[in-house]
Amino acid sequence: MSFSATSKTTAEQDSSFRHALYPYRGDAQFLTGTLSFIHEALTAGEAIIIAVPSDKASLLHDELRDEPAVTFVETSTVGANPGRHIAAWTAWMSQHGEEGRPVRGIGETAWRQARNAAHLSELRYNEWLLNRAFASSRAWSMLCPYDAADEDPAALRSVSRCHPLIHQDGQVVPNDGYLSTDDYAFDALPDACDPYQELVYTSGDLSAVRSKVSQCASDAGVHEDQLPKLAVAVTEIATNSIRHGGGQGTLRTWAQDATFLCEFRDSGFISDQMVGRVRPTSDQIGGRGLWLAHQLCDLVEIRSTREQGTTIRLHMDIPR
Repeated sequence: MSFSATSKTTAEQDSSFRHALYPYRGDAQFLTGTLSFIHEALTAGEAIIIAVPSDKASLLHDELRDEPAVTFVETSTVGANPGRHIAAWTAWMSQHGEEGRPVRGIGETAWRQARNAAHLSELRYNEWLLNRAFASSRAWSMLCPYDAADEDPAALRSVSRCHPLIHQDGQVVPNDGYLSTDDYAFDALPDACDPYQELVYTSGDLSAVRSKVSQCASDAGVHEDQLPKLAVAVTEIATNSIRHGGGQGTLRTWAQDATFLCEFRDSGFISDQMVGRVRPTSDQIGGRGLWLAHQLCDLVEIRSTREQGTTIRLHMDIPR
């Protein structure tokens, strides 16, 4: 797969956030690219935050020998839900970046640990959303290593469209495969898996929604410790439907591929791409329902258009 330089849009030129993909093959190439990025940051007096899988963190630990400007963060605390990643990077920058000092981040997504197609799709969407989330933030750069050892050009193309820049041949250049429009091309949601349960709900039906989801989730094998979390999440989403989605919605539940799913459909429209992914402020009005859903569920999928309304799917893993 080849990449070539292309002109930037006005928004990209104005942004202080530099987001680059680094395809590599093997540990040696991983170290070559990441260490070059880190040493440039050290020379410029910048802070470095590293969020990579534990095996890659060990490689970098051996090379950097406790360099004080470098901070390794524990990615396992974020969990597997990609909807939590933007808030995590915001917190890491706040904790480890000094005021006014440029920051460089290295973030490698564990693509091969994706549980299913829905998880993989949300991982890609999160990479694309990073460009929106940090477009107006203080100056910083993120390098995203991507293990291309399997030589799957389709997978690499899908990831590359989420990154405005590409690291190749020792240089960072604009990426002509980047999806620079404001509308993300989502993967279509597959149909609900038969057999599924369905409930039309409106004002006064929240108790029935919780009861339905709790029983179906328990029957599907969701661990009992997860049921209270799911009850809170479905209450928040159903409440949003009633308040903002035309006064009612349709709930469907089913189990598929070791996952329990709750789908909510209504006629509302969500215009904010970042909703649920940024921690609400203490004085913020609204926006907490989807934030809680991301914190409590293993995956959240949102599809919303003015023409077709909103579909939200909450995923809870079923122990195998």
